[in-house]
Amino acid sequence: MTETAAQPAYASTNPATGEVAATFDFATDAAIGEALAAGHGAFLDWRTLTVQERAALAKRIGGLFAERCDELARIAVEEMGKPLGEAVEEVEFCQAIFDYYAEHGPDLAADQPITSFSGDQAVVEKRPIGLLLGVMPWNFPYYQVARFAAPNMVLGNTMLLKHAESVPRCAEAIQRLFDDAGVPAGVYQNVFATFGQVEQIIADPRVQGVSLTGSERAGSRIAALAGQHLKKCVLELGGSDPYVVLDADDVAAAATQAWETRIYNTGQACNSNKRMIVMDDVYEPFVARLTELAGGLNPGDYSPLSSRTALDRLKEVVDDAVAQGATLHAGGVVGDGPGAYYSPAVLTGVTPQMRAYREELFGPVAVVYKVSSDEEALELANDTDYGLGGAVFSSDVDRATKVAARLDVGMANVNTPAGEGAEIPFGGVKRSGFGRELGPLGMDEFVNKRMFYVKSS
Repeated sequence: MTETAAQPAYASTNPATGEVAATFDFATDAAIGEALAAGHGAFLDWRTLTVQERAALAKRIGGLFAERCDELARIAVEEMGKPLGEAVEEVEFCQAIFDYYAEHGPDLAADQPITSFSGDQAVVEKRPIGLLLGVMPWNFPYYQVARFAAPNMVLGNTMLLKHAESVPRCAEAIQRLFDDAGVPAGVYQNVFATFGQVEQIIADPRVQGVSLTGSERAGSRIAALAGQHLKKCVLELGGSDPYVVLDADDVAAAATQAWETRIYNTGQACNSNKRMIVMDDVYEPFVARLTELAGGLNPGDYSPLSSRTALDRLKEVVDDAVAQGATLHAGGVVGDGPGAYYSPAVLTGVTPQMRAYREELFGPVAVVYKVSSDEEALELANDTDYGLGGAVFSSDVDRATKVAARLDVGMANVNTPAGEGAEIPFGGVKRSGFGRELGPLGMDEFVNKRMFYVKSS
């Protein structure tokens, strides 16, 4: 993650118009040094509070997410193009996450007694480890931060947060929310850091871990730095999730659900159903329904991608597939003007030599494959370097369950696109990263599971 002149500035650019609303200076090295000192100093006091006291502050943060829902949602719409209704849902999910750890955090952080054969007293304590760095993406600018920050603040860690360069106003809004909730200074600090400063932060001995949600390339670099400096890291690096349809009583309804899942957040979700794997006897009507849905959209019916850069990357991969013989049934049209509009598309006939077969399509493109058996569906589903999530659908629950049980993923789902909730762990395997966030596992990453043993007399 070596700093170069190519790093984009922290700028709030409306992807619907291309207009820059605000720019923000990079942090100075002195400011980063002050943030490190403040974060470490805050940890020494923050960890002495009871977990119940920290949980009460988490509850207050959840309440502020609710109070400021409309304001926060509007910023996300203006800054990364998120549809308004989905932006509201994201903020509401943040409240649910903070409420979950406020309510359940004390129990999740409780000591775990060990039955000692010697009769002595032994427990495993869950203790905070110190100052952490979070490197967060733009696609869910609030939710991604919430799932990192909520469990760690309740546990007793302190945090520096380096957000994506394209959502600085979202980043500032989160900082204000923590401050207004009464969280002590230094516990949570937003820093507009450069790539070079991220390296310095990870190398600093006061920092004990780093969590990144982002690209595979960034994750590889962060993991290398964390390993070099012997720091714990958690990585969520995207995916190419299989969405397997073995059969359907109502094919049109099944295709509609698949389509709505795919275009959620304008297709910019790590665990989106990027590969639809459909049994041959329902394949044709399934594709026909997707094509109908995509073809019925007008420019005002869909939101822009996060940026023109994101649009260009997506278009390049789709164009490569079409040039090599794939069929674009509908969509794939770049809008007029400076906005980042790309009409939602349906693509079939993708083969292994095409980039679309291996690369993550981070945008509203439904790629559909035809298979003729459960084994073929499973083989295709697992033929990917990624392993975030996957879903299998069938009117026969046992059949779907047997296939889903063999998916090489971190999150396997039966007859639902994804199991979601503050209590449901999130994370993947293979090149989708490692570690888990949310649920009870969310408090088990950046924690000192200290064994405490007392010899009986």
